[in-house]
Amino acid sequence: MSFNPTSRAWALCAAAAHASCFGQPLAESAPDAAFTVLTQDKQAVVRVLTQALVCPGIEWDDQPARPMNVRAAAAGVPERSGSAQKKGKPALFSVLSCEATWPAGVQRARVAGRELPAPHSEIRRIVIVADTGCRMKASEKAFQACNDSQAWPFARIAQSAAAKKPDLVLHIGDIHYRESPCPSGDAGCAESPWGYGYDVWQADFFAPARPLLAAAPWVFVRGNHESCFRAGQGWFRFIDAQPWSQARSCDDPANDADADYSPPYAVALNAQTQLIVFDSSKTNGQAFSTQDLSFRKYTQELAAVAQMAQQKATSFFMSHHPLLAVASVKDPKKFKAAGNEGLQSVFSALYPERLFPQGVSLALHGHVHLFEAISFKGVQPASLVLGNSGSANEGRAPMSLPIGAQLYPGAEVEDYAARSEFGFATMDRVPGGAAGDWLLTEYDVEGVPVLECALSGGKSHCGKVGSTSRD
Repeated sequence: MSFNPTSRAWALCAAAAHASCFGQPLAESAPDAAFTVLTQDKQAVVRVLTQALVCPGIEWDDQPARPMNVRAAAAGVPERSGSAQKKGKPALFSVLSCEATWPAGVQRARVAGRELPAPHSEIRRIVIVADTGCRMKASEKAFQACNDSQAWPFARIAQSAAAKKPDLVLHIGDIHYRESPCPSGDAGCAESPWGYGYDVWQADFFAPARPLLAAAPWVFVRGNHESCFRAGQGWFRFIDAQPWSQARSCDDPANDADADYSPPYAVALNAQTQLIVFDSSKTNGQAFSTQDLSFRKYTQELAAVAQMAQQKATSFFMSHHPLLAVASVKDPKKFKAAGNEGLQSVFSALYPERLFPQGVSLALHGHVHLFEAISFKGVQPASLVLGNSGSANEGRAPMSLPIGAQLYPGAEVEDYAARSEFGFATMDRVPGGAAGDWLLTEYDVEGVPVLECALSGGKSHCGKVGSTSRD
């Protein structure tokens, strides 16, 4: 069979000897993945990935099943240029991506006998993960032991996090990590899939995350690993909040100037508080010139964030790249700021002191593979970094910061807590508290609480478990 990147038959035959290649009937089977995504205005969308030739039916409450819509067909996509990895290959997306919008007033949804998590009218508990995939990157000679649940514990984290019974799950970016083939003789990652196709998405995310996908609806934040020249094709096919289109698919590099930037959107947590989701996937570690495309795009998107922040009493801003963070270091006695200079150059042009629009009282990020909760003496909102959910870290967090430490001019640290080990976090709304009052808890891999942080009035105050108020 000759290679045709649009051939459904080629895609299926190349995917692990699909039955249709041998004249056998395609049996009715459970989908590979089924989950709920919250999009703007708290609209919920059910997503299903299936090896079948057609999308399955979905049952709303006790009504007869209705066909789901095709989001993106199975396909083989030629290798893109521009990757930092010398060895590449075409991306095979062997599953049909299906979706259906959750109707107003519907309480239950089922697909192929599987119950889908329903959206909550008011969100009281949130689970947070970021940077979850298993790092396999030849350009950095970095090969994590994906076959070892101690070295790559995301499946264990997903199980522990699901047991917390969240109303919502946040993934703050960098889902896909297996970009290069495992070196010969490396038992830690032997036989792992690699590249940018569905087999990697399945191994890196959908399979290990299954119990957490079944626990609650999700909000996804796009990371730099999901930019167009890396895993952007899978991002748009499977989990992006917007409708899929060929123009915004990352298949054609000519469209990257649009596809690498997504408009921000808001998700309401309750009547007073909302999340604002910001796509920072294309930023870099250097300040942008005002003529740079990224500067212009991010300036427009930040203006939209400012308008959204006026819609609720409290807004929590989410981008994968942090503006205010502490870097991982080899020597925990040393200190280095890790704020993204590209974003800082844009945000400081509009908000030179605060960096964020008024109304934003908390910023949540990933990218740095640590847990950090940082509060400032000035007007900057508290910053959370939650990138310790599976991907290998390059160092450790400083145990403490020097007196007067600043993460940006005028951003002097008032309260700092950090953790270098793998884990995840929850945020619980404080009963009877103000709109921005939440309790953040950092857990280890097994779900044992390690740290607590009271979040209130744009500040965070952290201590050992039990040292903060839990009303």
